[in-house]
Amino acid sequence: MALPLSILDLSPVSSGMTAGQALNNTLELAQTAERLGYHRFWLAEHHNMPGIASSSPEILIGQVARMTSRIRVGSGGVMLPNHAPLKVAESFLTLEALFPGRIDLGIGRAPGSDPRTAQALRRSQKIGSELPELLEDLFAFAGGGFPEGHPFQSVSAVPMGVALPPVWLLGSSDYSARVAGQMGLGFVFAHHINPHGAAAAMQIYRDHWAAAGYQTDPRSIVTTSVICADTDAEADVLASSFDLAWLRLAAGRPSQFPSVAEAQAYRYTGRERMMVKETRARLIAGSPQTVRSGICALGGQTGADEVMVTTMVHGHAERLRTYELLAEAFELDHATGS
Repeated sequence: MALPLSILDLSPVSSGMTAGQALNNTLELAQTAERLGYHRFWLAEHHNMPGIASSSPEILIGQVARMTSRIRVGSGGVMLPNHAPLKVAESFLTLEALFPGRIDLGIGRAPGSDPRTAQALRRSQKIGSELPELLEDLFAFAGGGFPEGHPFQSVSAVPMGVALPPVWLLGSSDYSARVAGQMGLGFVFAHHINPHGAAAAMQIYRDHWAAAGYQTDPRSIVTTSVICADTDAEADVLASSFDLAWLRLAAGRPSQFPSVAEAQAYRYTGRERMMVKETRARLIAGSPQTVRSGICALGGQTGADEVMVTTMVHGHAERLRTYELLAEAFELDHATGS
């Protein structure tokens, strides 16, 4: 069976671009993804980052789902500690009621932001709440119910009579892998954040799933950064923007996504060049043949059922081109999205 491909989008705000343009680019990309045969289109949650416009995935999911007809649409993900579980349950029950059978609820435990912004987001939350506890509340509100005597026993998420969409846990370490396996949830490893731990985390996930005795098969996705162009050399040039963007982020100076010209004009120190080299480990860049080989290798190493790609380049046309070339390289089925 061919390896299914999906897309994670962050609505990148490139230098010289408005946030409104970035969000509309996301909508155009989603329609292109469906036409090309991608399986899912997920939206990220990030805060206080001038180069990313995707802070409210639940809003974007509704817009994307309304403008498409077949592709699965979801969150990659909702950072659950930032939100009240009841509100997350109601948002995704509403989306499922509007677009039945097409919504995914991807959940993460990271803030998707810097510590100060995380504090601002979580002022009303109980400090120290752990992911399993928040998930249990989410499932209880969404129809599982609370035990007798619980203070929220009489509270149910609305709309009622709607099943919660499939839930996936996102992670870049083995913590979410263990929780996903124990709770029987799908698991997504963020190779684009941690390029070294994917295979081990996937095995931990499968081991905990087996130990829990579930009768169904585990469901896993690995997410990676990709830049694809007609040649390796062209992709390497486009990736220079990626290099500078990550360098600024690591230095605590996030900015709008830089152009190739900005990146080429930047004077790297020796230490910064080493950092850029390390950062490239999380990126698969090159011609369609090079990128296909890299993605297939990652899929084989991790045993993932699906690969989700995210592309950050300065130009929207170049971003669309990456996904067009990938669809051709993997011979995606335009009729079924796989």
